[in-house]
Amino acid sequence: MTLPYENATSGDAALGEIRKVLTKFGCARFGTMTDTEAGELIVQFSYRGMDVTARASYRGYAAAWLKEHPYTTRMRGTRVDHERKAMKQAEISVCSVLRDWIKGQVVAIETGVLTFEGAFLGQILLPTGSTVLEQARKVGLLPAPGGNTP
Repeated sequence: MTLPYENATSGDAALGEIRKVLTKFGCARFGTMTDTEAGELIVQFSYRGMDVTARASYRGYAAAWLKEHPYTTRMRGTRVDHERKAMKQAEISVCSVLRDWIKGQVVAIETGVLTFEGAFLGQILLPTGSTVLEQARKVGLLPAPGGNTP
């Protein structure tokens, strides 16, 4: 089985497409940022006074890629080289994943399948600077990541 987006090559182009989709949708502000310390791509935008922050993990994708393509001693290069290759592909693939997710959410909103709040609830920023999802986890409304209850 192949990992979705493992052959993606359009990292920057995918980010440009996100910008086009959100601009056409009516978003007032848009920006992307890479957090290399956390291993995340961050997309931020504003829609009708609501700020949204969507985070996607490079490390998570790289771990999935390594699971699909485990290192063996028969490969050229070292384990570290193999892990770098996984991270490099993850940085490209995550852009495409976010593009398709955001595009899907916008289509769902435009066609009346979801409300804006329903589509992006977890990513809406609160006045405190945390997202609704982060706050829900903090106060124990949701299980902790990994399925453990707080």
